[in-house]
Amino acid sequence: MLFSPNEIQETVNMFMRQKLDVRAITMGISLRDCACADGKESRRRMYDKIMHYAGKLVTTGQDIEKEFGVPIINKRISVTPISLVAEASGEQDFTEWAVTLDSIAKELNVDFVGGFSALVQKGMTPGDQILMQSIPHAMAVTDRVCASVNVGTTKSGINMDAVKMMGDILKKTAEATKDRDSLGCAKVVVFCNAPEDNPFMAGAFHGVGEAEAVINVGVSGPGVILAAAREYKGQPIDVLADGIKKMAFKITRMGQLVGMEAAARLGVQFGILDLSLAPTPAVGDSVARILEECGIEGAGAPGTTAALAMLTDMVKKGGVMASTSVGGLSGAFIPVSEDEGMINAVKQGSINLEKLEAMTCVCSVGLDMIAIPGDTPATTISGIIADEMAIGMVNNKTTAVRLIPALGKKAGEWVEFGGLLGGMPVMSVSRFGCADFINRGGRIPAPIHSFRN
Repeated sequence: MLFSPNEIQETVNMFMRQKLDVRAITMGISLRDCACADGKESRRRMYDKIMHYAGKLVTTGQDIEKEFGVPIINKRISVTPISLVAEASGEQDFTEWAVTLDSIAKELNVDFVGGFSALVQKGMTPGDQILMQSIPHAMAVTDRVCASVNVGTTKSGINMDAVKMMGDILKKTAEATKDRDSLGCAKVVVFCNAPEDNPFMAGAFHGVGEAEAVINVGVSGPGVILAAAREYKGQPIDVLADGIKKMAFKITRMGQLVGMEAAARLGVQFGILDLSLAPTPAVGDSVARILEECGIEGAGAPGTTAALAMLTDMVKKGGVMASTSVGGLSGAFIPVSEDEGMINAVKQGSINLEKLEAMTCVCSVGLDMIAIPGDTPATTISGIIADEMAIGMVNNKTTAVRLIPALGKKAGEWVEFGGLLGGMPVMSVSRFGCADFINRGGRIPAPIHSFRN
């Protein structure tokens, strides 16, 4: 891959002035051959295999940072959904699997391990149910393990029994970590149409259709896109869109270079490049501020969804021209706690939970890193999850929910997690409930357009 001197200088400016970075290199590792009837033996195999493939992940990332001058913020691991690996053991609590993953993460100095997961979109096996019930304790006793549960797909519909369970599980997770502002819930994602190659936490897992070991890369550049938006200030929207697309192309080329280099040095396949704009709490690294630069007075104001749709589409169009390996989520994240502009929008009242839900129709993921009052009923949490899953199912896109029912906190109060997870004001939730609907259980059938065989 060749770069002109002008491109090199432009990229240096992106790093130095506009907060461009590789947000994550994530090594996905298959654990399918680690399953056996003895849980201790299975976990030993898991430990050996992860150490074999990922033993040099962090040092390799650091070497690439130094040699190329490219900041790589997170080094992560994703594994086969643990429900599929641990089920053969016959154990009735999978917390030890999470503890083993956490100790591996700390030994290797990786930031997070994803894959304490279950895929239950059409039904639940005993192993799936055990994993889901293990989530509250597992999140409380680990620091770097992330959990996810896929409860729906466009092809299968929505498993409302699982949706109901996840409302209860999030409440229990919040209770188990209430001394840390219910931090455990920040490591739990509920998905519809979960991708098998996502490098971003907390939803990453290594899908069963993936290779033995791969490197997936998540590139992020809200600051660069913000600079592009400023350059086209006052121009027609199509001119602005074209400028964003061109900038996304340049960002993607850099990510492709890093991903291929990391994969080659580690002796594994290069998987995918995720184009998502992933913000941080740092000033100048915000998706909300890009929307404001487009002409929106405050994120959430009328026009926000249209501007976000344009932004997401242009990022994808620019990216697919630069790489043939685009995957994962790809688009724009709109977390509250991880975006300085979104936090400000909540404080000033320009955005609320309902507007965020509308925005998820056109962005990459869904209701992400949102704190709600700790006394919110479990059935209301399940109702919020069900609404977001329906958006994903009907629109044939990935949607997700990462809600934090902050125990002891009310709307307007502050919760703090630190680091990339940031902090946020607690957002209000409708006082009208949906318990009778959620308690029906069963399954929402797949939409008519899912029948495409």
